[in-house]
Amino acid sequence: MKALAIFTTFLFLLVSCNQKKEEKVSLTETDVNISTTPSMEGAWELVNYYSYDGENVTDTVPMSQGYRQIKIYSGNKVMWSRKVPMDSIEWYGYGTYTNSEDELVETLDYGSASMLKIIDTMRVFSFELQIDKDTFTQITVGEEGVRISSENYRRLE
Repeated sequence: MKALAIFTTFLFLLVSCNQKKEEKVSLTETDVNISTTPSMEGAWELVNYYSYDGENVTDTVPMSQGYRQIKIYSGNKVMWSRKVPMDSIEWYGYGTYTNSEDELVETLDYGSASMLKIIDTMRVFSFELQIDKDTFTQITVGEEGVRISSENYRRLE
């Protein structure tokens, strides 16, 4: 009888310990917020443009000699600048952004004189987003929901 009591106590302790371990693992998985979307944080350089036929890429337009466009995302802020060697017009903008797994929205607050003309009529720029660790593509989608063009970036930092 004593052996049965010891065996029952041992079995109870074994089951109790096993249940606590499972609860701890379950809590850890629930409490940890693991984002599967790579971060926009950092500096990015425009590599090229794509043209679409509505869904598929039809043309790749490389950057001209000396052309450079940089975007910097920090917190919820975005800043971009563009250098076009053959053009004396300055291009830059600053504002806020949000992104999800498949959408990027930039809301510009101010910019260069040339950009302010655009901001006066359109402040919010929405794009389809494709992102991984070191590259992202912002795709302009038309009113009919078809892809028109994209800017393709690589991470600088």
